[in-house]
Amino acid sequence: MKKLFILCLFVLVFVLGGCSKNSINDKVIIVGASASPHAEILEQAREYIEAQGYELEVKVYNDYVLPNIALDEGELDANFFQHVPYLESFNVEHKTELVAVLAVHYEPLGIYAGKSTSLDNIKDKATIAVPNDTTNYARALLLLKALGLIEVDQTKGLLITDKDITENPYNIEIKPFEAAALPAQLVEVDYAVINGNYAVSANISLDKLLGQEDALSVAAATYGNVIVVNKGNEESKAIKVLIAALSQDKIKEYILKTYNGTVLPL
Repeated sequence: MKKLFILCLFVLVFVLGGCSKNSINDKVIIVGASASPHAEILEQAREYIEAQGYELEVKVYNDYVLPNIALDEGELDANFFQHVPYLESFNVEHKTELVAVLAVHYEPLGIYAGKSTSLDNIKDKATIAVPNDTTNYARALLLLKALGLIEVDQTKGLLITDKDITENPYNIEIKPFEAAALPAQLVEVDYAVINGNYAVSANISLDKLLGQEDALSVAAATYGNVIVVNKGNEESKAIKVLIAALSQDKIKEYILKTYNGTVLPL
């Protein structure tokens, strides 16, 4: 009896130990997402997912780090908040193996009015708040270049920093902040370059939008927001259901009708 008990215990430990973070075994699809527009878009996919016999659980996060950590540790089946350059940077920095499986939408990075209300006759030493993570910082600089506010050396591509600014005729002071904090900085700076999801979440009036990335720009092709899973889960049935749900025409229609150009379907 004792030997049988030990054998059963060994089998139980083996089975539990074999249930890694790369296994999706139940009928609940848990997705981590930013509140807006990601969680809102996911809600539009709920009906399809439930019709396939699954439940959808959306966990909302307010930053760009925790949803990747939670996914890597197996707390989530997928997440939806980031673009591929950020994902690749995160994988390198944190030694994770997270992969993108579907590009859902694109959020043009926009420059919004703060203490200054126009980009015409921009004042000397104007202050501009920008996202502080590597990829979105570079993206903000490219937007400022496209608007004719600065010139940059683009030989580093999407890895440029303030050290790659070659001309700054207005002596602009660039102030990096965590992306989620940028809407609150509008009262402190002349302008802020804000990610589309945070502009939507903060209900920033479109009247304050002074310029944004072109929909046909390299940034648009590069920075599509993607569904991300752990490597090895790409072909799981649950993830295929999630992909199919978000690929419906109704999702594209919802995005176009809801976000007035601040979010665009891919």
